[in-house]
Amino acid sequence: MSMLRSSFNLFQPIAIGCDHAGFVYKEEIVAQLKAEGFQLQDFGTHSKESVDYPDFAHPVANAVEQEEAAFGILLCGSGNGVAITANKHQHIRAAICWSVTVSKLARQHNDANIICIPGRFVSVELALEMIWKFIQTEFEGGRHAMRVDKIACV
Repeated sequence: MSMLRSSFNLFQPIAIGCDHAGFVYKEEIVAQLKAEGFQLQDFGTHSKESVDYPDFAHPVANAVEQEEAAFGILLCGSGNGVAITANKHQHIRAAICWSVTVSKLARQHNDANIICIPGRFVSVELALEMIWKFIQTEFEGGRHAMRVDKIACV
C-alpha cells in the first residue's frame, strides 16, 4: 500500500466526519472545500444531537486506509476522541492540530493522513487554515520516513 506518501492524490475525495461538538465546523469546512472544487465523503454526523465519535471516526479512517479518500478530516470537542479512535487503524496517522505550524509538521515529519481538529478550542477560520496547510504540505521523507516506518505494531 502506498499510504499516500509524499503528497495526497487530490483527485480522490476527502473523507470528513465529526461528532456533535464538531458539526457546525464540519458544515462550514464542507462548504468551503466544495466551493474550491474538492469532492468529499461526508460520514456525518448530520446534526448537533449527541452522538458517539467512534461511529464517525472509524468510517473516515477506513476510507483513508483503503485509499478511497486522499486524506481525512475529523472534528470533535477536543480532537482527542477522534484521534485515539482513528489511530487504532494500522495505516492511519491521525494528528491533533491546534495551529497552522502543527498541521504543517504533522504532514512534513509524521506523514499524517488524518487531521483532527479540536472544535471547542480553535476558530473555524483557524481550522480552515490548518486544513489548507495540511493539504499543501508534503511529507519530507528521509530520516522522518525511517521513524514513521517504526510506528506500526506488527
